[in-house]
Amino acid sequence: MTLVALIDLSDEEKLDLLRRLDQFRQWHSLDEKRYCLVCGEMITGRQIQVIGDTRGNAQLRLSCPTEYCKATPIEWVCPTEDVLIKIAMMEAERRWLCLVRLAGRAMQAYQRTTSKPIGRTRPKPTLGPG
Repeated sequence: MTLVALIDLSDEEKLDLLRRLDQFRQWHSLDEKRYCLVCGEMITGRQIQVIGDTRGNAQLRLSCPTEYCKATPIEWVCPTEDVLIKIAMMEAERRWLCLVRLAGRAMQAYQRTTSKPIGRTRPKPTLGPG
């Protein structure tokens, strides 16, 4: 079993690796941002993880820094105006759905506290002569 480890690099080395290993987009600095299509986070070149095996046998690879996200460069896009608009719309929709869910819970709680048991609206009829 091969163990993988994060590789600690100088800024210059990391930028060089980003330029070599990301064959889909150009990197001009470590402060450039990318949007991860897998986890939905905005990441910078400084945050991107460089991973290799502990024995140094396998090739180095790049990985998204977000916890539990294993996205690679093909899944990162430059934050163009269209991408930023889509991110904002998705965030607004998520917040709207959150508000709807909270409103539904509030309505249910209100109904539980204000509802009374259903009783008879008319008195029971008496049987026999009265």
